[in-house]
Amino acid sequence: MSLKNRISERFSIMDNPLVSPMISNDTNIPVRQQAKLNPPLQVRALNDTEMEWFKKIHQKLMSIIDLSLLGRLDDKQARNQISEVAERIMDEQSVPFNVATRQFIARCIENEILGLGPIEPLLTEPSIADILVNGYDKIYVERYGKLELTPLRFQSDAHLLNIIDRIVSTMGRRIDESSPMVDSRLKDGSRVNAIIPPLAIDGPSLSIRRFTLDRLRMEDLIEFDTCNRSMADMLIGIVKARLNVLISGGTGSGKTTMLNVLTSYIAEDERIITIEDSAELQLQQPHVVRLETRPPNIEGKGEVRQRDLVRNSLRMRPDRIVIGEVRSDEAFDMLQAMNTGHDGSLATVHANTPRDALARIENMVAMTGLDLSARMVRAQIASAIHVVLQLSRMEDGKRKLISIQEIQGMEGDIITMSEIFSFQRKGLDEYGNVLGSFKATGVIPNFQEKLQKRGIQLPFNLFDPNHSG
Repeated sequence: MSLKNRISERFSIMDNPLVSPMISNDTNIPVRQQAKLNPPLQVRALNDTEMEWFKKIHQKLMSIIDLSLLGRLDDKQARNQISEVAERIMDEQSVPFNVATRQFIARCIENEILGLGPIEPLLTEPSIADILVNGYDKIYVERYGKLELTPLRFQSDAHLLNIIDRIVSTMGRRIDESSPMVDSRLKDGSRVNAIIPPLAIDGPSLSIRRFTLDRLRMEDLIEFDTCNRSMADMLIGIVKARLNVLISGGTGSGKTTMLNVLTSYIAEDERIITIEDSAELQLQQPHVVRLETRPPNIEGKGEVRQRDLVRNSLRMRPDRIVIGEVRSDEAFDMLQAMNTGHDGSLATVHANTPRDALARIENMVAMTGLDLSARMVRAQIASAIHVVLQLSRMEDGKRKLISIQEIQGMEGDIITMSEIFSFQRKGLDEYGNVLGSFKATGVIPNFQEKLQKRGIQLPFNLFDPNHSG
């Protein structure tokens, strides 16, 4: 069964009265074509009259309900309690709505008390990749690679600030005028960024990168046309042979997804240390230690940076070190680890091309302030990193592995690279889907010998440009 069918089965949109069913059951239709065949996301928002009653009922309910007792119940029981009390209040006040509207108002009150207010129903819609709140009255979502404005809205900036504070406080973080931006995550692992005035001029801004509940496999990437079978077989071999891999790409290009897929091929008897700013990796091996950075407290103390965690991880006897994203001077310690026996390490970096990725790593090493020549840093990079994967997000919303390049060494002051696979783009079809194919370049990588020594046999025709992988 395909992943698209598994998602459709796991999340029945009909179970959520706040979201209308929008997903086509025909999994043979390309994603962008589905977006054209399906109407925009339909979400039910409170109208002005319903909002007035919502405020009255919510205020009355908060005055009589015991939140401390509510906190001892699980989510389902707590929602049932809130719904019963809300229904009783509506009966007492003779609310002039039918049963369906009353149930809708009760559900909105549940979301306000226990969830994330008006954006709560968006968290159960599987077609949504991002939720973007630009001020209290503008809530956008990304579906099928395109942004859509929803009719949902918060009541005010204060209402939005309250929801933001609820999110970040659960992770032990804070946001206020002295610390007006924060990275956090939801309980399901979704990545959250919030920024408020005075930095955000037009009001608080909230960005949520949805967490994929179904763990993707390499077969899913092939099905989604992110890569082909030949590329997948080589990537699996690269991980099993303990080559150091740098995954490069822009925002939303699928770097973390690719990292999750690759880590699934690490042997279960290896000790893995993961280091992230906001934990979102989904490793399934039994011997995993997850580390996460910590921001400074209200006094500006207690900060733990990624570089601190990378250094500490070297004392934890790791077999593999996995860095969610290299951002700063921890790049130097990462290279040191890769060059001192911690082979098989993986990391991601924001960059538009493999060459840019290496340049960014070089710039990050310079941020350490150490007196290192450019040639010395490049030699470290050429020695430490074996393979660079370049991911890109196309106009049709699909993510593709557009290049796999091997670092071969140094020629003078230049790091030499050879491309092994690439995506050859040919244009767009009538539905806006990007046309093209994955092709081998004909270059047989130097690491092929290392794979063979570890018992990983990749046929040479896999690198043949005429091979239909």
